[in-house]
Amino acid sequence: MTVETVWVAAGTYLVMLAAFYLSRYRWLHIPIMVSVMLFDLAMPFYLYLTGDWYRRLIEHEEIFSFLIWMHVGLVFTLYALYFLQIQSARKIFRGDGEGRADHYSQAKAILLVRGLVLLTAALLVEPESTP
Repeated sequence: MTVETVWVAAGTYLVMLAAFYLSRYRWLHIPIMVSVMLFDLAMPFYLYLTGDWYRRLIEHEEIFSFLIWMHVGLVFTLYALYFLQIQSARKIFRGDGEGRADHYSQAKAILLVRGLVLLTAALLVEPESTP
């Protein structure tokens, strides 16, 4: 993972934060949130295709690192929150008023967990070797 990848992910976090505060404008809120969720779902595939994971995880034995497993656990937590968020959004679309409180609570949790995912990702960046 490179520093640029973390900066792009941090930029999407800021976009997500803006969408959180602009939730009254559904025409803007929904496409932004869906785009950020799809970005987060695609990120592991991008990292797998562009990184030398065998060298890093197996040869350097980072697979035993607590930080790697904490990051993976946070990513799975984020995906579970996304699933619950989508379910509560569907309730809101059907006119169920009780879904709003759940949706808002899950949104705050997503912002927190996604921030932690970005923090652990930044800690996992491999330093570039200087010539």
